[in-house]
Amino acid sequence: MIYERDKLIRFAHCDPAGIVFYPRYAELCNEVVEDWFREALGVDFPELHETRRLGIPAVKLEVEFIAPSRYGDVLTFRLSIAKLGSTSLHLAIEAVNGGKTRVRINLKVVLANLDTLRPTPFDDEWRERLAPYVSGSDFSPTHKN
Repeated sequence: MIYERDKLIRFAHCDPAGIVFYPRYAELCNEVVEDWFREALGVDFPELHETRRLGIPAVKLEVEFIAPSRYGDVLTFRLSIAKLGSTSLHLAIEAVNGGKTRVRINLKVVLANLDTLRPTPFDDEWRERLAPYVSGSDFSPTHKN
């Protein structure tokens, strides 16, 4: 299963040339992950952080820029799990507009205990929530469109 979320590219996302300033993709990616947790996994970030005392800090980020996006574009972000480890998720995310990929993102996050700041294993509850999104594939930066 793939989680999809549309994001409007706003003026604030863009550089003076009117295209998305590359670090904004990391922010948009983080928004998509937060939306996925809330909408698809049923755990919003306030519950994750404040009640469960867990976080998912990024430990690796790879981005392949395929084509520019401009303000006013609506990008469909598609997220799946390329690999589910004992304490980590390798997320494959792409943003598409008009059937064409604009950016591919490989994001590795680790489930961390916020009190100890140490990785913690995904328990059976988490694995059940995550299982439908495991695809077994990722978007490599060397992958051609």
